[in-house]
Amino acid sequence: MAKSVLIVDDSLYMRTIIKDALKEEGYEIIGEAANGEEAIDMAFELKPDIITLDNILPDMIGTDILRVYKEEGLSSEVVMISAVGQEAVINEGLSLGARHYIVKPFTSEQLLDALANL
Repeated sequence: MAKSVLIVDDSLYMRTIIKDALKEEGYEIIGEAANGEEAIDMAFELKPDIITLDNILPDMIGTDILRVYKEEGLSSEVVMISAVGQEAVINEGLSLGARHYIVKPFTSEQLLDALANL
C-alpha cells in the first residue's frame, strides 16, 4: 500500500516539485498546505503517514508546527525541507521529532532517500 503524504510549503512551485517526485515513486499525495494553520488542521484531519514540512511559512515557523504535532501526539513521520540550513535550526527540528532535515535546493534523490529511510 502506498504511503500517504501531506506536503506543507508556501510555494506552489516547491509543492509541485515535491508532489511530482513522490508520485513517480508511488506515494499518495493526500493534501497540500500553504501555511501553518492548514498544516496543523490537515495533519490531524488526514493523518498522513508522512509530512514534508517547510520551516518558513507565512504565519508560522515549521519548528512551532512540530511542537504542536508532538504535544498532540500526531504519529506522522515528518521530513523538514527548508532553505534555512543553520545547524541550530536543523538540530531543533530533529529534536522536536523530525526524522530528516533536507536543505533547499535539493535533488529528487535526496528527498526519496530520506522518505525511504523512514
